[in-house]
Amino acid sequence: MVKKILVSQPKPTSENSPYYEIARHFDVELVFRPFIKVEGLTSQEFRQQKVNISNYTAIVFTSRHAIDHFFQLAKELRITMPETTKYFCVTETIALYIQKYAPYRKRKVFFGETGKIDDLIPAMVKHKNEKYLVPLSSVANDNITKMLDAKELNHKECVMYRTVSNDFSEEEKKNFDYDMALFFSPAGIKSLIENFPDASQSDLKIGTFGPSTAKAAREAGLELHLEAPTERYPSMTGALRHFLQEQEEE
Repeated sequence: MVKKILVSQPKPTSENSPYYEIARHFDVELVFRPFIKVEGLTSQEFRQQKVNISNYTAIVFTSRHAIDHFFQLAKELRITMPETTKYFCVTETIALYIQKYAPYRKRKVFFGETGKIDDLIPAMVKHKNEKYLVPLSSVANDNITKMLDAKELNHKECVMYRTVSNDFSEEEKKNFDYDMALFFSPAGIKSLIENFPDASQSDLKIGTFGPSTAKAAREAGLELHLEAPTERYPSMTGALRHFLQEQEEE
């Protein structure tokens, strides 16, 4: 019987989070503990890529992490982005986040609707003369490069941040007493194996979100008890609710 669930994400800030409703309805304890963290490259590490931020007239942001680490590196490198710089973001939420670092000017900021780079490319093609810089994570694939090459855009991808395992105390490692753990990235699975190699798979039920996370779990020899998204349950909370409901009915 699953009564204590580890969710490898930060604790929700909203009291209306579906997780809290699930905890009340099924009388389960949810513990939120991120297994991974994002850290930026140092300016010295970034210089090794031989990328001069000043040479680019437009920046493409795929996440708020990208914005944070781009402007942090620019500051460390003593580069001030000119007012003429254009910013292309995969969602409006990410676009609005730019206000944390630079004045938000609608005619200089463009965003997509779906959160996918594909949706942003038509706007980039309309500004074909720009020199695009795309800050990415160390685990990014080459999909963006291929798409921008196909449209013959002048672009450069660079690594500005990386995902690493969180540090866990000896106390946490000793008291790993969860019935179930939910993971949202391959890096989270890697962190589980690194930090809790003795976690008993026979006792611990594993849930994953996304095909790459599920693949990483299976490759690590873990048995999956819950996978999301599915056509019927597109969210992790929906899939978890269904799993706990089935458990009650057994």
